[in-house]
Amino acid sequence: MNRLFFLYIIIVFLFISCQDNTTTNQVTTATINLPTTGNPAIDGLSIAIADNPNDPSLYAKRADMFYQNEGYDEAINDLQKALSFDSTNVDYLHLLADVYLDYYQSYPAINTMLKAATLYPTRIPTLLKLSEFQLILKQYDKSINTINEVLKLERLNAEAYFMLGLNFKEQGDIDRAMGSFQTAVENNPDLVDAWINLGQLHAEKGGKLAKYYFENAVKVAPNNITALHAKAEFLHFSDDRQGAIEAYRQINSIDPDYSESLFNTGIIYLEMDSLVQAKEHFNMAVETSPTYIIAYYYRGLVLEMEGNIAGAKKDYQTALNFNPEFVRAQEALTRLK
Repeated sequence: MNRLFFLYIIIVFLFISCQDNTTTNQVTTATINLPTTGNPAIDGLSIAIADNPNDPSLYAKRADMFYQNEGYDEAINDLQKALSFDSTNVDYLHLLADVYLDYYQSYPAINTMLKAATLYPTRIPTLLKLSEFQLILKQYDKSINTINEVLKLERLNAEAYFMLGLNFKEQGDIDRAMGSFQTAVENNPDLVDAWINLGQLHAEKGGKLAKYYFENAVKVAPNNITALHAKAEFLHFSDDRQGAIEAYRQINSIDPDYSESLFNTGIIYLEMDSLVQAKEHFNMAVETSPTYIIAYYYRGLVLEMEGNIAGAKKDYQTALNFNPEFVRAQEALTRLK
């Protein structure tokens, strides 16, 4: 009797062990057979989610990866899942609003930011982001009202004055825009975008301080391509061609593939009748950006000036292949025929 009971216990134990192994194998197989995207980071997060399906941070991380790779639907789905676990997480709401906006879904984007601001009415980064979204959607009065809420919380917030300046600039109120940007840099001298805007607005008005503001922007951020580009454009239009070339050269020392500075340098050399150098820079522009239509046109123009009619025709035709409505290329081909 005891022997039979002992055998029965062994059989039960073996049966349970087999069941456990089967379950383990099924989980492993399910994990291995997850849909893959070909992106190791995303696929790794998918495996982590399969193992921890109730961890909202994993969904949020995968959403961010999808967003970076323009997988907007997938990012939205993941963020909604993350928010189903943690509905008041401000970082998830901010990211979801960004995804909606970049996916051209402005209504859910602004509503998401309004929800975040309702949950966190005194959180300054959230209010500033809401004001930015309102500005993008041309809701200027609402954007300014949101900025005023920030200034009630922090009277000298530089970012708020910068946003105020952008609102005034968009509405054509240049003097108030300049005043707001000036207040922004007084409270935060490292706010490079405010220096750039001050330079651009003073340049439009013909003010002598424009160069000073552009130089301050570059001084604050020596490797900031936007600041260097703004300075280079100003120098170019101020007839300081060598200064502009040097600024563009500095950009390409930071980013050799920044095709716009190569193209603009080519334009300056063309204005200086330096055809060889102009062509060289147009060559580099199309090498770094093979769909740079206007660069093909100008390289064709240089080739035509050099007497290389066949080469010029080829470049004009390439420009037209990318944009059949490009009038100047059409006229150039007609002229050569």
